[in-house]
Amino acid sequence: MERNENIRSAATAEPHATARKRGAVPQGSAWALVTGAGSGIGRCYALRLAALGYNLAIAGDRAEPLDGVREELAAAGCPRVQVVVTDLARIEAAQELYDGLCGAGIAPDVVVNNAGIFSFCDVLSTPSERIERIVLLHDMTTTQLCRLYAAQMIARGVRGHILNMSSYSQWMPFPGLALYGASKAYLRTFSVAFAKEVADRGIRVTASCPAGVATDLYGLTPRWQRIGQRLGVLISADSCARRGLHALWRGRRSVVPDWWNRAWIPLCKLLPLRAIRPLRRFTMRFQK
Repeated sequence: MERNENIRSAATAEPHATARKRGAVPQGSAWALVTGAGSGIGRCYALRLAALGYNLAIAGDRAEPLDGVREELAAAGCPRVQVVVTDLARIEAAQELYDGLCGAGIAPDVVVNNAGIFSFCDVLSTPSERIERIVLLHDMTTTQLCRLYAAQMIARGVRGHILNMSSYSQWMPFPGLALYGASKAYLRTFSVAFAKEVADRGIRVTASCPAGVATDLYGLTPRWQRIGQRLGVLISADSCARRGLHALWRGRRSVVPDWWNRAWIPLCKLLPLRAIRPLRRFTMRFQK
């Protein structure tokens, strides 16, 4: 029986006990790993998992923002925090991260593969090295981490949870998004199929596919992020993390936060090139 079901059973048996939130564990009794945790959605995942009782292993490619998140987690009462500074856009990155955490005695029950690189640029204008890094980070590293940690969870006999951050852009085959959208489409397809492979072994896998999120990923200034949220075209990073975890605890294989984004998917797929051309001319100035 899953941990959250045990918690609900215990609460029923003891009427005066405080009911735990979905996904919660006794304080400090389990570990969670979040990649790309130095800012944005990854930071919010880390804070929310800490609030549910988890120790946190946070990974990213820059020490300073990770140290800042570590201080936030400590202030929030997270019992233990392990910081791993590493470049995850390398073939050997997943194995190195896994081996390093195993050496530190850390075996997470929850893995959030959040690290990502945004790219809005035509393929012909994208350097080969950047293409390689995006595909390695989004697809190779995530796939290997899923394989390594799912096998470890099964060997340990725990009911594990893995959340992979895909993107709404997979349904937007627009100029400038060919590389980014395709790499995220792989993540969703892989996650849904992998979830079916490991479901009977007690592992839940979810792909979160948010549309616009108010983070620094797209290069938007804080002012434009606030405007986007007021207009309803962007959701907050914390809202994205909350909805992703909610879907993970419920065992959903794929989720698109907010119903209106789900409603637009058929239109995104069918939008003709003549309708995209004016948008392309406007957005060319933002290519990076």
